[in-house]
Amino acid sequence: MHDLALPLLIGLIVTALAFDFLNGLHDAANSIATVVATRLLKPVHAVMFAAVFNFAAYFLTLAIPSLHAVAQTIGQGLIEKNLITPGVVFGALVGAMFWNVVTWLKGIPSSSSHALVGGIIGAGVAHAGIGGIQWTGLNKTLVAIVLSPVLGMFLSMAIMLATSWMFARTRNHAAERRLRILHLISAGTLSLSHGLNDAQKTMGIITVLLFSTGHLTGKFAVPHWVALSCYTAMGVGTLTGGWKIIETMGSRITKLSQHQGFSASAGGTVMLFTASLFGIPVSTTHTITGCVIGAGTARRASAVRWGVAQNVVVAWVITIPASAAVGALFYGVTTLF
Repeated sequence: MHDLALPLLIGLIVTALAFDFLNGLHDAANSIATVVATRLLKPVHAVMFAAVFNFAAYFLTLAIPSLHAVAQTIGQGLIEKNLITPGVVFGALVGAMFWNVVTWLKGIPSSSSHALVGGIIGAGVAHAGIGGIQWTGLNKTLVAIVLSPVLGMFLSMAIMLATSWMFARTRNHAAERRLRILHLISAGTLSLSHGLNDAQKTMGIITVLLFSTGHLTGKFAVPHWVALSCYTAMGVGTLTGGWKIIETMGSRITKLSQHQGFSASAGGTVMLFTASLFGIPVSTTHTITGCVIGAGTARRASAVRWGVAQNVVVAWVITIPASAAVGALFYGVTTLF
């Protein structure tokens, strides 16, 4: 069985890592848009900065294995693990990658995470019907679509107001210098939390694929080589950047100061680490967009270009159904062979 399945298995693992690479490229803007927009770092340096911290999340999971909860949700919390087949995995990955490429070309900061969730649901339902859905895992993911940007927005507003009070009696030059340092630190922790949450989604796909082909048995656990491969693919993808999306996130939604950039990055960090602890495959794109809007609104509501934000929200709403439809379609293609 293993010998017959090996070429297919290798091909699907490579496809999964290609998705992870694309995820890094597509989501590079999440953690570095604010430092680029505020000219804290040059674009090339910002991309390298983000890639290093994306990969550093691997070492964090070595120290705290329980942080792999997101991989378990993706691998067995959306579709019943025993119903996953190589065809389902193929359909899920192609559905997600298709939507990522479309939104990347259009410069729309949609969610790679929810594109993958949609792909899994679409291919899984096409294979096993509605009964194969694990509603607990899907429901908490759907709830996070709404809560992550909303909570991120209010959290960033609160950070903005709290730090304004803290620096109220500090000279402008000194306050600006401290905020630049804080902004750089928060951007690093945001990249770390992004790598932690997002790379696990591909880990979950590869791990359940290994189970479905008989190469892993027993308790669901991510092998170290899978984790290392996924963090590497995401880090390399991040190095390629995602300049159109960086422009949308960093300047088209609202103009950012160092203070606002720090507040948005800090709010995003808290949200993403919390989601990872609870095993929720939250969208880093949704979260940081909400945080950027919150930081902009804290200055004044008119500072946010609500038309651009509205277009982003529309993309969020259609991401799961669109990628689910493509995932189901490509699963159907595999049944012809």
